Amino acid sequence: MNIWKTSAGIGAAALLLAACGEENTGADEDYSPEGQEIELTYVAWESELASTNVIAKVLEEAGYDVTLTVVEQAPMWVSVANGDADGFVGAWLPSDMASEYEQYGDDMVDLGANLEGSRTGLAVPDYMDITSIDELSSDVVDEIIGIDAGAGIMMSTEEVVDVYDLDIDASPSSDAAMTAALDAAIDNEDPIVVTAWQPHWKFNSYDIRFLEDPEGVYEEEEEIRTMVREGLEEDHPVAFEILDNFYWDADDMNEVMLDVAENDMEIEEAAQQWIDNNRETVDEWLAVEGAETDNEEADNEE
Repeated sequence: MNIWKTSAGIGAAALLLAACGEENTGADEDYSPEGQEIELTYVAWESELASTNVIAKVLEEAGYDVTLTVVEQAPMWVSVANGDADGFVGAWLPSDMASEYEQYGDDMVDLGANLEGSRTGLAVPDYMDITSIDELSSDVVDEIIGIDAGAGIMMSTEEVVDVYDLDIDASPSSDAAMTAALDAAIDNEDPIVVTAWQPHWKFNSYDIRFLEDPEGVYEEEEEIRTMVREGLEEDHPVAFEILDNFYWDADDMNEVMLDVAENDMEIEEAAQQWIDNNRETVDEWLAVEGAETDNEEADNEE
């Protein structure tokens, strides 16, 4: 397990509750985010690297010390359900993580979608002639190249193999390995089928498309939700509200992912650049009742 721990670099940006009795935060006048510890957990997909690092930096701006812990899909849910971690912003629902949501959802707080219009399925380069999953066979490709075995999209893909009676298997790998295989195949215009989801930077960088799914195994319209542990609102009301306010779209997420994939940025640098370029949106996330940010203070001084 890799742990990325970052501490608040802008102490003056701490959110301080203005008065006792603020109804929206549920905190008393003595609560301050400054130096409070928050742990977010995530799966090491490019999409979740983007969203988790952006919201972590926003929480840091509010004064929190934020720890990011990368795990597999099931442990991500278990850690929050058990209260070992404070939350995550990468719940792909209603289908991709349906089994985890059914098993652990009642033991945590669902803050709703932070991104809508996501999608999962199988994708191929545009130069391939096939348009539908039911056209797949061993005459087309030797395998479907997937990601980590515990991911919901892999379970759906195994179901696809059965439902469509395909004579090829879904081969687990990783997000990075799958993308590398896609890149190599496209360079040589070789046939390839990969598990895919949107948002993902590969749809901006390569001419690829989803295969039609006439049996409807994959959900065409999914969303990514924020899940937090029970008791977070009482323990850290400002963090709870910031996480509840967090909402962006696919273009936002893709912008961060592309900076990492194509502009050789470190993920933390790309996250901070997105925050700097989207200050109005970020300030809306930080607009917690009874709180004040550095930007508001600067505006008042002017």
